Amino acid sequence: MKPAVLYRTHQAARTRRQILRVAMDIASAEGLEGLSIGRLAADMKMSKTGIFSHFGSKRELQLATVEAAKQVFVERIVQPALVEPRGTLRLTAMLYKWLEYVEKIVFRGGCFFAAASAEFDSRPGAVRNQIVLHTRAWLIGLEDEIRFAISNGQFRSSVDAAQLAFELHAYVQEANWAFKLFNDKSAFERARRSIGRSISEASENQSAKIPDRREQ
Repeated sequence: MKPAVLYRTHQAARTRRQILRVAMDIASAEGLEGLSIGRLAADMKMSKTGIFSHFGSKRELQLATVEAAKQVFVERIVQPALVEPRGTLRLTAMLYKWLEYVEKIVFRGGCFFAAASAEFDSRPGAVRNQIVLHTRAWLIGLEDEIRFAISNGQFRSSVDAAQLAFELHAYVQEANWAFKLFNDKSAFERARRSIGRSISEASENQSAKIPDRREQ
């Protein structure tokens, strides 16, 4: 590839990433339906044609924004948690990193997928399908770590993996909701205590140590 063409290719990729960063932030607070070529052009001081050339339609823009948000979620939460040994330690890290992602206001609207799920839960179509795909994968990931903990004696054999995953997932969702609606920062510590208690109760050894959040 010629240097000039390579430069333009890299420049286009960088511009697309910048557009999607703004799009994710808008969508987290105002919804994916709040995205438009015109809105992004105004916010980024670009022409509508310049924005359109990267996506082609509002739906493609929405889908690209969901995929970009998934990548941020993976980088901020999944990849750091994978460093931990499988089972209770990784499960705890996944949940604490998720809380941290909301607490540090990665997006001004809080958890991107919590906002997108609420917006699109009753709107069939490609965008909803992508949101379902990624949120279900996350819930399955939590269940997988719980099942691993059960099979390796870290949790009692009587633990219902799907039920525990549901409850742990709900603690983080509730913290996200309380923080965004009430500006209640104490919700994060409440969620951490609830997570720690639930994991301890599920453990074979009821005094099993739950890692302090500062260790994550």
